[in-house]
Amino acid sequence: MESFTKLIRFKSENARIYFADLGDLNSAVPAAGSQITAYSSFEELLSRINPETVRLQELQTSQSPPLWTKPAASLASPGQDIVMNKYCAASYPDYEAELVFVTSRTCKDATEAEAADAILGYTVGNDLSCRLFQLPERGGGQFFYAKAFDHFAPIGPALVARGAFSASLPTARMTLAVNGEPRQEANFEADMVFGPAAILSFMSQGTTIPAFTAVMTGTPAGVGAFMKPKQFLNDGDVVEISLPGIGELRNRIVFE
Repeated sequence: MESFTKLIRFKSENARIYFADLGDLNSAVPAAGSQITAYSSFEELLSRINPETVRLQELQTSQSPPLWTKPAASLASPGQDIVMNKYCAASYPDYEAELVFVTSRTCKDATEAEAADAILGYTVGNDLSCRLFQLPERGGGQFFYAKAFDHFAPIGPALVARGAFSASLPTARMTLAVNGEPRQEANFEADMVFGPAAILSFMSQGTTIPAFTAVMTGTPAGVGAFMKPKQFLNDGDVVEISLPGIGELRNRIVFE
């Protein structure tokens, strides 16, 4: 029955479900808005009957980056155990691998060009979150509380200078694994909705952003909350985030 190489299932712009064979193991998954030859059922794909040229559905994204803050007490170091009390441990703790940039100077009302020049360098971080408090009936649309617990923002292991890293940013690939099992992978050129300069420029409108502010930039698919079945963090889990040139951020989850 093996008559495809790399299968994808997606929704088109007309909201119908299609199947397509990318044909090459090294082929990237096409971005939303791409046109592709596809089939309306898996059976039609296998027999190559009734091919159609369809456009992948555009992603629904906000016009501006959604923002929330984490207090300084949320910071944690590479290799540090992330100790969670019973309250956090019972609230569906989850991981989020994210590219992080750090500002080099205070900025306010910055254009994107000015914001790009105000980035000191890049590292990676884990935007740990208790998903219970992101549920609409518990969080009211606000994510601060779910993400603001002590040591819920480990970052590191190194800060790579903007000039040294920016050239490789479009092709850089970040990965996250839990206990060695791959969970997340991001290609920044394909997956990042708002770039670092756009995020910093938006943040700074009417607001003073202090020098040496660490800013997380969003996470790719693969978080535990959207796995089937859901895979929240447990006592003893080791979370590793890797990005070539920056290194590996490794933290162990410890329940009190």
